Amino acid sequence: MNHYETVFILNPVLSETQIEETVKKFEDFLIKNGAKMVSKENWGLKKLAYPIQHKKSGFYHLFEFQAPGEAIGPYELEFRRDERVMRFLTVKLDKHAIAWAEKRRTKLKANA
Repeated sequence: MNHYETVFILNPVLSETQIEETVKKFEDFLIKNGAKMVSKENWGLKKLAYPIQHKKSGFYHLFEFQAPGEAIGPYELEFRRDERVMRFLTVKLDKHAIAWAEKRRTKLKANA
């Protein structure tokens, strides 16, 4: 099982329930394919550096998870098929990135 992180941007015109449904859909897809969720973060509505699909903002979400490598292809295919997703990026974390993510999570918990 490899350690991955996905950041995705959802369309800003979605309602709160549509956003929750979309996030739940991708989380359920990962779990169904043998992934273990490490953390989820909702970064909220943020201004984009440049327009994407004629939109100037989007709802950012971050998933950190452990999954078998063969689960990533179908996972990213789901992102491509969903018109609510404007952009996504999945990266495999090395040991240094895992340590950094752990440190960031503990800092976020301390601030909350």
